[in-house]
Amino acid sequence: LQDAFSHVGSGTGIDLPQIAVVGGQSAGKSSVLENCVGKDFLPRGSGIVTRRPLVLQLNNTKKGEWAEFLHAKGKKFSDFDQVRKEIEDETDRMTGSNKGISNNPINLRIYSPNVLDLTLIDLPGLTKVAVGDQPVDIETQIRDMIMHYITKPNCLILAVSPANADLANSDALKLAKEVDPEGLRTIGVITKLDLMDQGTDARAILENRHLPLRRGYIGIVNRSQKDIDGKKDIKAAAEAEKRFFLSHEAYKHLADRSGTAYLQKALNQQLTNHIRETLPALRQKLAGQMSALEKDVKDYKNFSPDDPAMQTKVMISMLNTFSGDFENDIEGSGDGIDTYQLTGGAKISLLFHERFPYELLKADLDESELRREIVFAIRNLHAIRVGLFTPVMAFEVMCRQQINRLLEPSLRCVDLVAEELTNIIRICGEGVSRYPNLRSELEQLAAEQCKTLTRETKDHIQVVISTELAYMNTNHHDFIGYANAQNGEKASSHKQRKVASDQVIRRGWLTVSNFGVLKAKEYWFRLTSETLSWYRDETEEDQKYMLRLENVQFRELQESGHFSFSRKHHILLYNTENKNIF
Repeated sequence: LQDAFSHVGSGTGIDLPQIAVVGGQSAGKSSVLENCVGKDFLPRGSGIVTRRPLVLQLNNTKKGEWAEFLHAKGKKFSDFDQVRKEIEDETDRMTGSNKGISNNPINLRIYSPNVLDLTLIDLPGLTKVAVGDQPVDIETQIRDMIMHYITKPNCLILAVSPANADLANSDALKLAKEVDPEGLRTIGVITKLDLMDQGTDARAILENRHLPLRRGYIGIVNRSQKDIDGKKDIKAAAEAEKRFFLSHEAYKHLADRSGTAYLQKALNQQLTNHIRETLPALRQKLAGQMSALEKDVKDYKNFSPDDPAMQTKVMISMLNTFSGDFENDIEGSGDGIDTYQLTGGAKISLLFHERFPYELLKADLDESELRREIVFAIRNLHAIRVGLFTPVMAFEVMCRQQINRLLEPSLRCVDLVAEELTNIIRICGEGVSRYPNLRSELEQLAAEQCKTLTRETKDHIQVVISTELAYMNTNHHDFIGYANAQNGEKASSHKQRKVASDQVIRRGWLTVSNFGVLKAKEYWFRLTSETLSWYRDETEEDQKYMLRLENVQFRELQESGHFSFSRKHHILLYNTENKNIF
């Protein structure tokens, strides 16, 4: 099935049971796979060596040892150095020599009496920093490739982590945790147990007590770089690994559940059980797809281009394609995401959240210009009169002017959005380009609908602006309001009187005349925030009277009556409660 799907491609939607090998570049992932095979056959070097997924199919046979590639049918490789070179050449053929990567897998079958029937997928090692001429986003590319495989529910994850690094920081376990949070599909492999610091061990991990997984952990000992460079035989390395576990105080009770040989048996058994569990659902899915394909084949056998029913079916299919593409462009959920410029819904969002506020800001007046217009509005409303208070109409005139400034940017924003929608319609029309007449009709109808909705939107905006212009609701919470202003002034005045009740506002001479007494007399007065007092002289020792200002009001008298020939200002003071007049 792996071979068949490699020819067909990934469009089948079939999730095959498989084991994906995940780990960092220095985790010993390649050594694990070579130990399973018993041969040195994987490319080695600095940086990223594995740049394409390698589907490694191990087949147990008594007829000898050889390898076959799916892309080189009929050719057997008995020299495993040639296998390594073929992997490198095939990788360069697909990805070039610039250290790029590709999701297109290489299928390799190895036949040997020293292997168990097993299928593994070797994925590129995780890296953090691009080295040499590697792409800058190499980390993201590798991560996406790995996630493409391990997110599938039927994929077991072989997470390879070195024992001489903190397991909590393992890149392989982090990725496995993202897609398999309960640890149901993850098999842990701990390498480099012989390189741990003296006095430390990985016993708690191998006993599945630290960061436990449902399928547990298996410890192995890899060949060192010195052993690899010295061409140390893998069989000798396997014997050394066995002696290590039997002699180590922390691991000897786990010797029968550790090592490369046990790892092969465990993977073979777990993959077999996994296939057995997923086979019924896989068979059912294949049967469903086969039935659908047979139905399509039957329809195409009786296909007639002039059949109205078939024409209607094709047209509806094209309409759904056009509609789906349009929705995906607006929502940003399609497959063909542009990575170079903003398009579709992203551009419309930019218009609403950046361009429109900018246009409003341009239409706004600065403070000096606004004050100048307010002054002209007030003076024009007063006309020939000299006013004491600001006319209410000035407020309404300025508000209407500011509200009117919102209309042009709003209508401009509608035009820009409509222009982008028209562009999206044109792009979506490319999906039905096989039918030029249908495409032309679709684009024309969609554009007309867009124009109609544009006119309706502009009409609605004008109605909203007109509504706001029709009545200034000063009782809205955005305004202080006259009543609130009055209450605020009283509260502020009362607070000021309490805080500064003894503050003197003014001193001087005044003439006091009570209408009950004909004679007027001059006194020295002192005006504070709460009282008006007058004294005999400026020493303020002999107080004649103190008038509390609470409930006291005043009115300026005209030059008539009692004071018609006086050159002084005359103020009438009276108390609203007892009617005393001065």
